[in-house]
Amino acid sequence: MISALFFYLFASLCVASAFMVIASKNPVHAVLFLILAFVNASGLFILLGAEFLAMILVVVYVGAVAVLFLFVVMMLDVDFVELREGFLQYLPVGGLVGVIFLAELLLVLGAWVINPSMPQTITAPIPAADAISNTEALGLVLYTRYVYYFQAAGLVLLVAMIGAIVLTLRHKPQVKRQNISDQVARTKETAMEVVKVQPGQGLSQ
Repeated sequence: MISALFFYLFASLCVASAFMVIASKNPVHAVLFLILAFVNASGLFILLGAEFLAMILVVVYVGAVAVLFLFVVMMLDVDFVELREGFLQYLPVGGLVGVIFLAELLLVLGAWVINPSMPQTITAPIPAADAISNTEALGLVLYTRYVYYFQAAGLVLLVAMIGAIVLTLRHKPQVKRQNISDQVARTKETAMEVVKVQPGQGLSQ
């Protein structure tokens, strides 16, 4: 009874947060609703017995991806009014894609039959003889059989991160930037200028 209550609580909050992500006019509010949706989805994973997926969802998506989205939205001066100007010309294609997705969801929900033994299978994905948790079993498989794929994925993410920094780093001409090499190479002649001022005339510059 308590598990069903928490399921409906997390599920309703997750659906409501996901709706507010696409309905919010403020992009910062949309990112905050996205974080709330991730947290509620992690609660659903905990109810299913997948504590590793719940932890990854909070640590990776909430702690990194959603916060990164928030900083990108706040730091980049994005003109969202200009982005919405071409909304009407893409409306027929978007409506067609939405109708197709809705039909697929209705077909999935209509043909979905819940197996009575499914909850026991989900909550106990590892045989009882192994006596290890989900996180330990995933670690044993990930760092032994798929260790090279794991390292390759990390390398791809590193290259993507460096590429994103290079593409978005722009120097504004109006902003004064500090150049360490020029400061270190300064001499007495370039650092100061001695000007002889005639009495009663003052400086011309």
